[in-house]
Amino acid sequence: MQQLTNKVALITGGSKGIGYGVAEALLKENIKVAITSRSQQHADEAARRLSVFGEVLAIGADVKNWESQQHAVKQIVDKWGRLDFLIANAGVGHFASIEEMEPETWHDTIDTNLTGVFYSIKAALAELKKNKGYIFTISSLAGCNFFAGGSAYNASKFGLTGFTQAVMLDLRQYGVRVATIMPGSVSTYFNDHEPDAQADAWKIQPEDMGQLLVDLLKMHPRTLPSKIEIRPAKTSN
Repeated sequence: MQQLTNKVALITGGSKGIGYGVAEALLKENIKVAITSRSQQHADEAARRLSVFGEVLAIGADVKNWESQQHAVKQIVDKWGRLDFLIANAGVGHFASIEEMEPETWHDTIDTNLTGVFYSIKAALAELKKNKGYIFTISSLAGCNFFAGGSAYNASKFGLTGFTQAVMLDLRQYGVRVATIMPGSVSTYFNDHEPDAQADAWKIQPEDMGQLLVDLLKMHPRTLPSKIEIRPAKTSN
């Protein structure tokens, strides 16, 4: 089983939702965790709550900005001297028919969900190769199932799934493992949803995603689950 103590992880979009749940789970495994948010204030607030579980670094960074991602990695290496795991989680959801989809909305979706992951991986790559690290991208079941009103979101997640699998083939020769996780309905603030403990009880919870990441990290490095679908065990009905 892989030893995780004192390893270092970067989680983009780690101030809430899936990213926050993953951060908490990793901290409980004695992994040092850096979380990013577009808002330094939101990152700081989340880091204060997470600090009871372990050592956290809060970084204000936007995945849509290449220099921002480079600077985030530099901050982590300056503080802890290494980076072992990248969880490329930051994402947005904009849903509209092609008739109503505005170009600005299209670009925000693609630039965040797809190009932003490219920037995050590219910025972290030298450190991850050095440490034979692990990259996780958080795609979606919408990355293999299309639906009306999902043109931008489907495009970003279909693209992310394919991108991640190609990166997996590029990097496994260096001992870097790469996987994409494709969740279904998760109880988060995604798309302006307000989580409700009772109404959302049937959904995947952020802590479930955190447990999944820990389980994958602990697997023997000879084994690579490269594409993982995860969905609620039952429907809302």
